[in-house]
Amino acid sequence: MRILVVEDNDLVADAIVRGMTMVGFAVDRAATAEAAGAALAAEHFDLAVLDIGLPGADGLSLLRRIRGSGSTLPVMILTARDTLAVKVEALDLGADDFLMKPFEQAELAARCRALIRRSNLSANGQLSLGRMRIDVTGRQLQIDNAPVDLTGREWLVLECLALHAGRVVSKERLQQAIANWDQVLTPNAVEVYVSRVRTKLGDAAVIRTVRGLGYRLDEPRA
Repeated sequence: MRILVVEDNDLVADAIVRGMTMVGFAVDRAATAEAAGAALAAEHFDLAVLDIGLPGADGLSLLRRIRGSGSTLPVMILTARDTLAVKVEALDLGADDFLMKPFEQAELAARCRALIRRSNLSANGQLSLGRMRIDVTGRQLQIDNAPVDLTGREWLVLECLALHAGRVVSKERLQQAIANWDQVLTPNAVEVYVSRVRTKLGDAAVIRTVRGLGYRLDEPRA
């Protein structure tokens, strides 16, 4: 997976490049919106990590150009400007996600992986996660190319966790995913469904319980 980091601060940029390279990304860096625009026009990238506060044309101007060209490239926005207006403007211009500085490298990497997965999913309706192949359109799960049977609610739990892999999904969000307004589903019931899915996935993936927050689906460590 190849990403373009657009950041003018050398220390921040170097830290991002090192961190993302260590977890398996191929990383290029541009220090200005102009240099980034030229790189995006000449090369293929799976995602752009874009700082708002750039010299000359700012990150939002670059985002506007990217979306104005018709590109659906996933864009992660980085900024130190903690204001609602900036967030709203960035999202309205077509940003896919938003991360405030300072941030943890692990969270940035997880969010980037999630954005790339969602982008790939939109093309064929399928999601690959380690040894799992998830056909969201056909509602089919394969592990090592062998089909795995899931009930309707087990599927909805897996789908919700997989589409947010690497990020915590709250119990409330899972409740919303597997029950409509006319149904009552307790947090304990959510735990039961998560446990069933965890059993069926075996060692192909790890559903971690994040105490007080929810659950996170991760690939198992090698």
